[in-house]
This record gives sequence, C-alpha cells and structure tokens, in this order.
Amino acid sequence: MHTGSYIEGKWQHPKSERLVRNINPADTSDVLAEFPAATTADVERAIAAASAAFPGWRDTPGPERGRVLWRAADIARQRADEIARTLTREEGKIFKEAKGEVMKGISLLEFYAGEGFRMHGKTLPSEARDTFTYTIRRALGVVGLIAPWNFPWAIPVWKSAPALAAGNAVVFKPAELTPATAALMAEIYEQAGLPPGVFNMVVGSGSVVGEAMVAAKELRAISFTGSNEIGGALYVKAAMRGAKVTCEMGGKNAVIVMPDADLDKAAVAIHGGAFGSTGQRCTATSRVIAMPEIKAALVERLVAQAKKIKVGSGLEDGVDMGPAVDEKQWKTDLDYIDIGKREGARLVLGGGKPQHLDGGYFVEPTIFDEVTPAMRIFREEIFGPVLSVATAKSLDEALRFANAVDYGLTSSIFTENVDTIMRFVEGVETGMVHVNEPTIGGEAQLPFGGTKATGVGEREMAEEGLNFFTELKTVFINYSGKAERSMTR
Repeated sequence: MHTGSYIEGKWQHPKSERLVRNINPADTSDVLAEFPAATTADVERAIAAASAAFPGWRDTPGPERGRVLWRAADIARQRADEIARTLTREEGKIFKEAKGEVMKGISLLEFYAGEGFRMHGKTLPSEARDTFTYTIRRALGVVGLIAPWNFPWAIPVWKSAPALAAGNAVVFKPAELTPATAALMAEIYEQAGLPPGVFNMVVGSGSVVGEAMVAAKELRAISFTGSNEIGGALYVKAAMRGAKVTCEMGGKNAVIVMPDADLDKAAVAIHGGAFGSTGQRCTATSRVIAMPEIKAALVERLVAQAKKIKVGSGLEDGVDMGPAVDEKQWKTDLDYIDIGKREGARLVLGGGKPQHLDGGYFVEPTIFDEVTPAMRIFREEIFGPVLSVATAKSLDEALRFANAVDYGLTSSIFTENVDTIMRFVEGVETGMVHVNEPTIGGEAQLPFGGTKATGVGEREMAEEGLNFFTELKTVFINYSGKAERSMTR
C-alpha cells in the first residue's frame, strides 16, 4: 500500500511530525497504515505540479482524455475486489456495499470517458447579418477536490473524472479517515496513463490541507462534499476570491407512506435506506411520515426486518451492517439516541451498542416511533442507523413535515395514486425525488444534488457535473467583412 501523498506522478512522504493512522472501525486494533500528514508546503508543490501539467492536458484531444478514463475503468474492474476489501477495512461498510460502490465508480469513469467525445456547446442564430455565433466549453485550469469518508471511492471518482475529462489538472484531498482507498484511485489513474502532475493527491487535515487549497488563488474551482459547518465556511472563503464553488452537504430525507401503499414494498425500501451503509450516507432515509391508518402495520414490518440485521465486521460472511466510521461518529449516534429518548419519542428497537461485539464502533439498528416535527431527531442530520417515524393526517400535512427541515436532498413516496404522486413531485422541496423506491441511489448520467442547506453550486454527476469544471466561451464570426452589429448591444 502506498502511504504518502501523490504529487507530480511520484509517491512522496511529507516531512511531518503528525501521522494519519488508518484504523479499521470494526476492529480498532487493526491499523491498515500510517500516512504522514501533508503540510501547506506540500499543497503548494501539488498546485505547482498541476499548473505545469495543465497546458499539455488541456491541449490533449478530448477523445484521448476519455480513453485514459476508459482504461482507468478497465483497471478498476480488474482490481474491484481489492478496492472493495480496502474500503471495507478502513470505512466499515459491508463488502457487498463496498463492491457496489466500486462498480458505481467504474460506471462514472465509463460515462465521463464518453463525455470526452461529447464536450459540446451550442450554435445559435445571430441578430446580425452574415454572422455565425456559437458557444464552446473550455477547461478552467487547476481545480481542487475535497471528498468525504463515507464514499471514499465513488465520490472522488465522480469529482475527478469530469474534471479530468474537461481538461483540468487536479489537486485532491481525501478524507483523513479513508486515504487508502484514495491511494488506490491515484494508482489506477497512473496505470491508465494519466500524465504526471495532472492528478495530485495530498493527504492531511482540513485545517491544514483544506485551508491551503481553499486559499490558493491558483485553484479556479473547489468541489466539496462534507458537513454544512465546514462547507459553509469554505464556500464563503473560496467565493470571496472569485473561485467557482460547489458544496454537497447534509440531508434529512423523508419517505411518505400513503394509505394505498404496498406496505411490504415500502418497508423493504425504508429498511435499506435507513440501515444500509450504517446510515452513513447523505441520501439515507432518516424519517418516515406515515398516515395514521397504516402506521402501526408499517412500524411492525420495519421492526421485524431490522431485528434480522446482523451487525459486525463487513468482511465477515452474513453480516448486514458494519460499524460507525470512528469514535466521534459512534458517540454522535449514541448521543442522538439519548436525545430522542429525552424528547419523548418512543424507542421501539435498538438504542445502544450490540452486547456481543467488542473492539469496534458498533451501533444497533434503532427505530423511534411517535416522533414529532419539533424533535431534534426529526430535524437534524444524525448520519447513523437511526430511523424516526412520525404521523401525518393528509398529504398536505406530510409535505409540510417533510419540508420543515433545513435540508433538501432527496425524498420518496409510496402510493398507487397518480394524482398523489404528481402533487408530491411538485410540492416536496428536494433536489431528487423517488416514487415507490428508496431515497438512496443515483446514476452516472443523472444529476445528483439538493436544495436549501443541502448544497450550493452546480449539480454533480451527469453533464452538469462536467459543466461545473468548464467555462463557457461565446464566439461571434462575421464572414462578410462588413461590421453591421449595433453598438448598443
């Protein structure tokens, strides 16, 4: 395993007194590696390397840039089990989920490989005679990417692949908790033939590496995924110096269950959305808003399914849910469970650490009933396996409850009524909407992102994800030799 930062095509070990210890959250005695923490000087070297490499990569034809990404997808497919095992050891999610994340990243590499052939603008009619007008998209330059720990393969891919396809050079900061998976991505880009300096990875803290990236005037854009607290401050600092910024932040996603819903189907979807990946994803289902006539039957189904969950190390056969990523997140989960109890919600399942497990940051699948919209467990992002169930008497009331939070990432409804579906789609305040399926999931060709406090800037993935890493140039070509354009326009 490479355990340094990757700068100008070389693995380097910063001269730092601090080490980033890479620990398995399912077994805290299992230390994967120790990465020397990068310094501000290392960030500056990475930016210098990217700046030097940018012109050559920008001038590489788009289809050839796409072929590099396609080769990366091919290599990643060959190394998929290796990537997934590393991801499970350092992040904690079960191997099956880790393998799914790896395949999602491969799908994104394939999609953006194709975008290298499709970078396009528009041809538009001019008001002037004998004038041809059109737009083209061009790379920004050197861009900064800051990724979270919960999807340490897929999110770095969905940021780096469009940036590279568009012709930018990259300085990338992975999360301190998950540098090993990120190191594999850097290896794969190198094996795919990416020129030295085009992709650079700097491992270190947000207070050092992140701050240096945000302040660096050479970085024309910053793409961030993480908490609202950090993302909000980052957005202000980077925007003040004129950089393009996109921030994907929190979520508090609701599923509305109507009286005509298929309750078995709804329970399966809610179960997967709430407890998959230990609830550690921004699209996780954290709230259920059910109509009173079916709520008891739905809760009964949810509890029955959650009781079957086997908690343990994600590398063990038969395990359904892994640990929280670290001690801080584990304590956050348990603190919110205590808050729910104090606020008067009824704990119907879970609420602590599984008794049979030692040495890891495990939390039981937890379900609260009789939750009200005023409660913190209904309004605040927990990022753990904690599901809150509330009651609404009508669709209008359910929409008010669903929208009564700061976030607006994703939502879902279960119903067979087309009128109800369309009212929900129009009325819910989220960037992504699901009908009769979980709140989770995304596809490479579809935009990903939310509204309100969930995010600012451009959507990620799809064509929109590539557009963020470009600037639009408008071209006027007069081919008659007569300048007839009105000077008032």
